[in-house]
Amino acid sequence: MHSKLLRLILFCLLLLPVLGFSQSFRIVPLGVKGGIDESNLSAYMLAASGTNNYICLDAGTLYYGIQKAIDEKVFSISADQVLRRYIKGYFISHAHLDHLSGLIICSPDDTVKSIYGLKSTFETIKTHYFTWDSWANFADEGERPTLKKYSYRVLTPGIPMHVKDTWMQVDAFPLSHFNLTSTAFLVKSNDAYILYLGDTGADQVEQSHNLHNLWQLIAPLIKNKKLKAIMIETSFPNEQPNKSLFGHLTPHLLMTEMSNLATLTGQNELKGFNVIITHVKPPQDNIEKIKEQLKAENPLHLNIIFPEQGKAIDL
Repeated sequence: MHSKLLRLILFCLLLLPVLGFSQSFRIVPLGVKGGIDESNLSAYMLAASGTNNYICLDAGTLYYGIQKAIDEKVFSISADQVLRRYIKGYFISHAHLDHLSGLIICSPDDTVKSIYGLKSTFETIKTHYFTWDSWANFADEGERPTLKKYSYRVLTPGIPMHVKDTWMQVDAFPLSHFNLTSTAFLVKSNDAYILYLGDTGADQVEQSHNLHNLWQLIAPLIKNKKLKAIMIETSFPNEQPNKSLFGHLTPHLLMTEMSNLATLTGQNELKGFNVIITHVKPPQDNIEKIKEQLKAENPLHLNIIFPEQGKAIDL
């Protein structure tokens, strides 16, 4: 009897990929744009597949985006319960409001959890947002009294940190975003990874090596089929002059960076590789241009994904 049961268990485990459990991550976009539409600003819930233990990568829009996901049947509980129970922590790439305002606005109704980021990001949050003049200090540091709902967890580049109440760990790496430091987060679950980049300019424009350093780091993960996707911004169409980019990418600059990555991985390794485009800036005419230009300038045959607010992506 025991041997039959063991064989049945092994058979079921072999069937898991066929039954749709081969995915490693679920991404729920709460906001996919940059710019004027405050109901749809950068925020992505991310969890290991089969769990409801999410982190939030940036938090420009939270509640409205959660409600959109409920409308799309991604979640079957109320928006406030998703906010309070499913999101286990926030990873903030930088302290610009289009990446942070949802967290600030929702803080009175949120539950105790951590905010993760670079020290420079926290300094801005502590001195400009979680102060009693501008809002209330829901964190555990900064202007008193501190309400201690959120705790700041400073990430040190190159040292992964486990995320409490999840199966994931996250490493952080600096990015150049005009006059401040943004962040890339490399998320690991079991032996699979996703790379999320906050706002960033191209190395050639920013006079930086940050993206090159990042490509060197992830090239082995791509070659070993461990990196499931890169989530990276493309804010403006190619018509935007370099002097007016303010630390952002165009389709041409993104594809230049992907070509730089290909020199480290080999071109064949990037064929069909998932690149999720974030932070497209309105108006809609510009967004359509960005989409057309990315599709037209894709010699590596990347799998370009344009996320939609509230619609889950399984990878």
